[in-house]
Amino acid sequence: MVDLNKINIKFGTSGLRGLSSDFSPDVCHMFVTSFIKTIKDRYNFSNIAIGIDNRPSSPDIARYCISAIYSQGIDVDYCGVLPTPALAYYSFRNKIPCIMITGSHIPFDRNGMKFYLPDGEISKGDEQAIIDNVNKHVTLNIITDLPHPNESAILTYIKRYTSFFPSDLLRGKRIGIYEHSSAGRDIYNKLFSALGAETISLGRSDCFVPIDTEAVSLEDQVKAGCWAREFKLDAIFSTDGDGDRPLVADNNGQWIKGDVLGFLCSVALDVDAIAVPINCNSMIGKVGTLISVTRTRIGSPYVLDGINRLKKTGNIVAGFEANGGYILSSTICKNGRVLEHLATRDALLPALAVLSLAYQNYRNINELLATLPKIYTASDRIQDVSNEFNTLYVDNIKKEPKEYFERIGVEGSIIDINMLDGIRVVFNDNKIIHIRPSGNAPELRCYCESDSLKHAELLVQKVLNDAKFLSGISMSL
Repeated sequence: MVDLNKINIKFGTSGLRGLSSDFSPDVCHMFVTSFIKTIKDRYNFSNIAIGIDNRPSSPDIARYCISAIYSQGIDVDYCGVLPTPALAYYSFRNKIPCIMITGSHIPFDRNGMKFYLPDGEISKGDEQAIIDNVNKHVTLNIITDLPHPNESAILTYIKRYTSFFPSDLLRGKRIGIYEHSSAGRDIYNKLFSALGAETISLGRSDCFVPIDTEAVSLEDQVKAGCWAREFKLDAIFSTDGDGDRPLVADNNGQWIKGDVLGFLCSVALDVDAIAVPINCNSMIGKVGTLISVTRTRIGSPYVLDGINRLKKTGNIVAGFEANGGYILSSTICKNGRVLEHLATRDALLPALAVLSLAYQNYRNINELLATLPKIYTASDRIQDVSNEFNTLYVDNIKKEPKEYFERIGVEGSIIDINMLDGIRVVFNDNKIIHIRPSGNAPELRCYCESDSLKHAELLVQKVLNDAKFLSGISMSL
């Protein structure tokens, strides 16, 4: 019998997350069979698609999950290593559920599962139902080898973009593909080449690298600048571990913030209404022609809830996050070409749409970025700090925000406080400080906004340095 109290696996902002070692055969069987039980009365299906990322623990977890599916008399469509949005798109088109084995951007020693319905992501209500329906008594026969991968999902995903964007979209452009250990690293060169680009493979890794598009490391910042100069690149494209969050650098090798990418993608696609989390840049809604902006908690399930409310208006609706993951909820027809909706986070669409917008109207990405208001954001995190500490730290700020900011040396008067997700504070000089515990890992995250990038980064460091100091005290007691 599986004792849920002895494993630290839980639903975060997007899917189940926990230590790789906790995803045992019994635990995987428990959650997968509960997922099937939760949805079988709502959907008619005879097989489930499975995909994995490049984490070393993912193949074994996939074997356990496939064995659990077989135990329920259901077939498996194994799609191998591929981006999460590629698996989801294949699932939606074929009206079958799917499970992606991925820990996305969280630390190396962890992993996870993302569950998808035949018509979209599971809801928070579905997550609770999966927990409620678990059968702790399991008997499982484990398959020895993974099935041969079906490449249809990858081909379908590539076709989504080659059928919408013109084949000469990137003609004459040199695009670096930062491959690291991304689940999509074997397809991005093919796609960008199919759209006319000269591609240069960069930074492929034999070890798993947990890239976080919201907290780009100093090492990756330096790498991008060096690559841009060395190879005379027009842009660099990359993603997080499972390919649903983009990382795009301009012609100088400067990484572009994910929410800026999302906003420009919305402009490029003539989107009417968007849903975004509260940590996205405040320029959204102040610039452009978007007729409606809904702000939500952080996490794609919450953004999807916001999108669903906006869909009632009948407009072209989308959503995105500060990490750059873009959710297109409406099918778009443009220049005689069709882009089908994809109701989950995607990394390719915002990158390609912004490159299209830049190269059709400007000489380079920098010229496009120069048209935006000078509102700068910065974000970072401290890792391996207990969830208990993170929650207590934020709760204490909520009790006495004025005293907290005075203590860490942040000047200005507070004019607005939002506690939708952690605590987000707006000051009279328009700077913003947002602090919250991560929903996926033992991390404390901070997002700041100011009229200069240097000041935004300084604010982030003031918060995190204080948290590091206090967490060190708390862990030593």
